[in-house]
Amino acid sequence: LTEMDGFGTNSGVILIGATNRADVLDRALMRPGRFDRQIFVDMPDLKERMEILQVHLKPLKIDTSGIDVEFLAKQTPGFSGADIANICNEAALIAVRKKKSSVDKQDFLDAVDRVIGGLEKKNKIITVEEKKAIAYHEAGHATVSWLVEHASPLVKVTIVPRGRSLGAAWYLPDERHLTTTEQMLDEICAALGGRAAEYIMYGKVSTGALSDLEKVTKQATAMVTMYGLNDRVGNISYYDSSGQSEYSFGKPYSEHTARMIDEEVSKTIEEQYVRAKKILTANKDKLTALATQLLDKEVIFKEDLEKIFGDRPFAKAVEPAKPNGSTNGKGAAAEETTDAAKEDRKEG
Repeated sequence: LTEMDGFGTNSGVILIGATNRADVLDRALMRPGRFDRQIFVDMPDLKERMEILQVHLKPLKIDTSGIDVEFLAKQTPGFSGADIANICNEAALIAVRKKKSSVDKQDFLDAVDRVIGGLEKKNKIITVEEKKAIAYHEAGHATVSWLVEHASPLVKVTIVPRGRSLGAAWYLPDERHLTTTEQMLDEICAALGGRAAEYIMYGKVSTGALSDLEKVTKQATAMVTMYGLNDRVGNISYYDSSGQSEYSFGKPYSEHTARMIDEEVSKTIEEQYVRAKKILTANKDKLTALATQLLDKEVIFKEDLEKIFGDRPFAKAVEPAKPNGSTNGKGAAAEETTDAAKEDRKEG
């Protein structure tokens, strides 16, 4: 640090550093005179992912029908450049395993599934009863997400074991910079649809909802303690963007507030669980039809849900493009309004 101040203004020495943990850097390193300019690099948006894909697609032998780069970019929200490179490499490996002479669209879709969910394990030993319970669990996710307004659009549902999960409902989240209370509550409700379906069909629940419970607990806690989205706790955030709270000995709130936070987190989750059970009870016949189809096909897509449920009641209207730009640019990140609890593309 001493030497960094010692250069003359005409020496032509430039120091450049990069980190993905700026929150734990020594404060002395961040003073003016050390690194004078800081550039925040966020995850690439849709247009940037398209340009990154163009780079990594060049060395690959693509199918003669071509690859829709925009379609692939839309399948990878929240992916970094390294993730995209990994997908292109994985797609080529999948094509080679299938003894193809070129990489096609399906290879890329399989690669996205492989990178996010892990390797398929079709030979995993699962009893008939377990498979049926998994089918109802995933059908519960799909049903609730279809019938609540702000849940992410469903892509497909599968009961093929992949990685550590026994089944999954795959979504394509909107690339939004701001999230409302209603949107977060609908996401929590959809995530609890699996456990709710188990309870409605069997009158008991299993350990299969572990990842769902982890997700909703983090979301509900963030609503109460970070984003000020709880009426009882109020417009208070205990989030420390500097990261200095990691070194403090005590919590930034009293025991009374801690008890209140616990109560509000629990209340938020349980209310959405009751809501999920109510939705599934009202649509029990469709839930059963969906689970039966899952057991038969193992993988079903959005089109299959439309046959059972009809069109989704909350079709989003597409806004016309604005010539002078819009307000949802990267400026939101500089104002610390980015959604830290970024949506998962997959719910196990």
